[in-house]
Amino acid sequence: MSSLSLRRLEKRFGAHAAVHDLSLDVRDGEFMCLLGPSGCGKTTTLRMIGGFEAPDAGDIEIDGRSVTALPPERRPTAMVFQRYNLWPHMSVAGNVAFGLRVRRLPRAEIDAKVREVLALVGLPDAPGKYPHQLSGGQQQRIAVARALVLEPKILLLDEPFSNLDARLRVRMREEVKQLQRAIGITTVFVTHDQEEALTIADRIAVMRDGVLEQVDTPERLYAHPRTLFVADFIGTMNLIPGRVDRQAGGLAAGPWRLPLSAVAWPDGAEATLAVRPEDLVIDPAGTPGDVRRVINLGHYLQVLVDVPGAGTLRLFAGKDAAPAEGAALGIRIARALIFKDTESVEVGTMRPAADRPASAYSPAADRS
Repeated sequence: MSSLSLRRLEKRFGAHAAVHDLSLDVRDGEFMCLLGPSGCGKTTTLRMIGGFEAPDAGDIEIDGRSVTALPPERRPTAMVFQRYNLWPHMSVAGNVAFGLRVRRLPRAEIDAKVREVLALVGLPDAPGKYPHQLSGGQQQRIAVARALVLEPKILLLDEPFSNLDARLRVRMREEVKQLQRAIGITTVFVTHDQEEALTIADRIAVMRDGVLEQVDTPERLYAHPRTLFVADFIGTMNLIPGRVDRQAGGLAAGPWRLPLSAVAWPDGAEATLAVRPEDLVIDPAGTPGDVRRVINLGHYLQVLVDVPGAGTLRLFAGKDAAPAEGAALGIRIARALIFKDTESVEVGTMRPAADRPASAYSPAADRS
């Protein structure tokens, strides 16, 4: 197992800064995901780690040693690309063994390593087959095997499942995570799929416009996003524009008036109320709204509710509490985040403003 450190990496393509002042530490044996929308710099970062792009500034260290000046073949890394890049004229054994032959290892040692790694990825009977005889999932496993057989210290994966259908993608990411845990290899995985990152990562580095927004565990990213971008990008979030109104009790956002005694935001400042669907609770005494649509998602329902002043909000409900489309509904916010520029504040359980004055608000009392 090995550690990876990125120190203030910069990469520009003309006037465009693809990666800007990026610093990140990946721990021994950790499965780190670089997550973000297309064009955010995650693949460029991965390619710099692998030596396929040279940084304009900054340093890349593996186990405390700089590898920035080393070409890809001399770095203790191996990369699995988005396209499998298997040679169609070579057998599976030939594809997997290629890097070992370049290193001029003895034939017997190559054969033994190929057999070992094919068993590791669950394809012990595939050496004599050719890529066209394999399914997409099997080809992806061969691409992973070709990387692992080189015994790298760091495994790099660039959206390796994007060419697979949805069901196979789910199965493959589970298999790769199990494989990574079994061999304990430090892994950096690039994806734009938040569900994929939340499922397999030990930690996630969320990127936007070449800059790291937040690095954290999946659980903390979901529950405690530090920026509005992360809050909106990770999972589903209801966003309600608001404005600081001290006279109204703190924040005015749609029909809600929320206390803001913990922060010194100026009166009139714009802010955003962010609420997860599971934190909107059906409550007859809550804020009124009208059910626009009920979507059956199998074991739970997604309910779209039109709330005057707040727009259409999403909430989750159990099938035993299914509201009818067009029905009036009361909703209460159980937990929310408020964002203003680069600042944020978390508020606990809230009741409609008519229930009590904002000055009486106490998150601790509500959670008891």
